[in-house]
Amino acid sequence: MNYLLIFRQMIKLYLSPIFIFTLLFSCQSKKTDELPKESVISNPKMEYKAYEKKATDMVISREKYFDQLYGFWLGQCIANWTGLVTEMDKVGNIGDLKSGDFYGPDDWGKPDLPNIWSENPSDLSPTIDFVLRGENEVWGADDDTDIEYIYQHLLKTHQTSLLTGAQIREGWLKHIKLEEENYLWVSNQKVLDLMKEGVIPPATSDPDKNEHYEMIDAQLTTEIFGFYAPARPDFALEMASLPIRTSAGGEAAWIAEFYVIMYSLASKADVGLPMKERMEWMAEEARKRLPEDSYAAKMYEYVKGKYEEGLPWAQTRDSVYVRYQVEQMDGYDITSQNLPCNGCFAAGINYAASLVSLFYGEGDFKETVKIGTLAGWDSDNPTATWGGLIGFMIGKEGIEKAFNSRFSNKFNIHRTRQNFPGNGIDNFEQIAEDGVFIVDRVVQENLGGGVDLENNVWYIPEMSTEIRPL
Repeated sequence: MNYLLIFRQMIKLYLSPIFIFTLLFSCQSKKTDELPKESVISNPKMEYKAYEKKATDMVISREKYFDQLYGFWLGQCIANWTGLVTEMDKVGNIGDLKSGDFYGPDDWGKPDLPNIWSENPSDLSPTIDFVLRGENEVWGADDDTDIEYIYQHLLKTHQTSLLTGAQIREGWLKHIKLEEENYLWVSNQKVLDLMKEGVIPPATSDPDKNEHYEMIDAQLTTEIFGFYAPARPDFALEMASLPIRTSAGGEAAWIAEFYVIMYSLASKADVGLPMKERMEWMAEEARKRLPEDSYAAKMYEYVKGKYEEGLPWAQTRDSVYVRYQVEQMDGYDITSQNLPCNGCFAAGINYAASLVSLFYGEGDFKETVKIGTLAGWDSDNPTATWGGLIGFMIGKEGIEKAFNSRFSNKFNIHRTRQNFPGNGIDNFEQIAEDGVFIVDRVVQENLGGGVDLENNVWYIPEMSTEIRPL
């Protein structure tokens, strides 16, 4: 037998392009087969316990939730910065500050007008349009995103689901600049002042100490707690209770809870339904939390009624202004308090405005943000609220598809806050991962459910009672 010939043929075979390709493909296939297990993220600071799934448990994909949390941060940033273009441009004509007629749908794409405290239009955009950041740019933090970021950081740092008043105070004092410009206003600024004096939440929202407790501030800072308890608004409300009452009391706190409930229920809404119907179902469930005699409940029913009548959104917004700021109906008496800009920062009027964009936007990301931007008052807050919620529901790819574009994943928390790692530059992937780890802890330790790393899912027990009015 010619062993030399056989050896030469083997060398020729092994060096052939077909063999090399087959070998590489085989290695790549093996790597791909192993990727799912390697890509399952887990919190090294948490012990994952065995759990026996129950037939009634809700099953939620951790991988999909990661993408949804990314979509929340991206959607909230787009909506926040877009709404900032028109923030305080239009607040009505009561008191010393008169802003003329409100914007309407035809004003989209037209030049922005100065807000009530400026002689110049917004420097974010010369026209009323979407404010976007490309892949090589960086999203800046703002007051609609930065304290939510602080709360997530505190939950991660303390490895807890329920923050204490002392932890909240410590976090605020560490990460918020004590002197202006510190991107705090009305109630949040008063909270910081009280914290500097040693006051601990919830005493920071006590009306005897904080005269701004009815302002919008809690909406900006606490919606995200709904995402930490997927499909379980009962525990989401427990998580959010103290953060909400750090800066809000009375109906302002109830309104903030309305948003927390909707955020939690985003994971329970029937994905087989159109977005419009999912949003309406979530809103109706959250509405159950509001006492029947509250102005918040009556605002909800009023705006919903005008929408169902088929009235155009701008006319509904105009009627909201007349009903609540001119005529002070349904117990909403902010105008009689003679506040600066007629209470343009108040939770109530901005809640009514947010309902206009909620109902008329019908779950469409771009349309909802457009209406919120044009609706008036503190326009970046309702846009950020709904942009974040819809962004979560459609995920990163859904947002990119809506704009046919890709966006930056970088986030600069140090634009407004301080003392974070990496000089404050973070990214949505890491922020979303931190969110998943918080949900891991909530599911296992607080909901009595389980985290299945093998299948990369959560098992979440059903809520035992329905949402009921306060």
